[in-house]
Amino acid sequence: MPGGRLTQQERQQIASGLADSLPYAEIARRLDRPTSTVTREVMRNGGPTSYRADLAHRATERRAHRRKPAVRGAQSAPQAHGRDAEAVAEYEETFTTVMMASGLNKMGARVLTCLFTTDAGSLTAAELTDRLQVSPASISKAIAFLESQSLVRRERDERRRDRYLVDDELFYQATIASARANDRLVATARQGVAVLGPDTPAAARLENIARFLDFISESITRAAEQAREVLHTAPGTTSHDSARPGHPGRGSSGD
Repeated sequence: MPGGRLTQQERQQIASGLADSLPYAEIARRLDRPTSTVTREVMRNGGPTSYRADLAHRATERRAHRRKPAVRGAQSAPQAHGRDAEAVAEYEETFTTVMMASGLNKMGARVLTCLFTTDAGSLTAAELTDRLQVSPASISKAIAFLESQSLVRRERDERRRDRYLVDDELFYQATIASARANDRLVATARQGVAVLGPDTPAAARLENIARFLDFISESITRAAEQAREVLHTAPGTTSHDSARPGHPGRGSSGD
């Protein structure tokens, strides 16, 4: 049975196996690898629906480059709360890879990962530059994109520096922004119906698209409003259940 890290060719085989809906055990058998190796590889790199061989291979290479420095520096620069530096670095790579698979560009995903995993809750451009070891221009470009997507916001600190953060409300705002983007598609599709003629096959196709997206947009907005309380509820409490459609919630009458 071969040992060592998975090769890029093996990762391509894993991706092909997932595309063919093969179980992990069968993919592992074809690679002559333990099933646990394949399972860990897939879950570390986006899961069965988002796994991409090229992204997974690059993420593994980055983890390998970082692993030794992280171990050597563990004593001189301990992680907050006693965290394992290597485990944190590996998790950040996994988080970044998953967000890239969802459609974010590489630098935007890396910036979001930093913001999500910092205890401070916000970072300046200089801090992001230092943490990611990239140019200020790269950070500026990534922030501009993330702000345009309502994924980060900025605020001024006491030293009048811009600080970038992701907070609870941003998830709500990003979801609403997605619904509004659908609304624009609905309006454009219905404009096409008028241009192409209501009784033509092309117009019927556009109207179906408009009705579908209209329903999706309404559902997204309604779900976001219902779930908004979850973003302001401490983990471990039960009040988020009231945000679920059909749940009686607080203040409902008992039996």
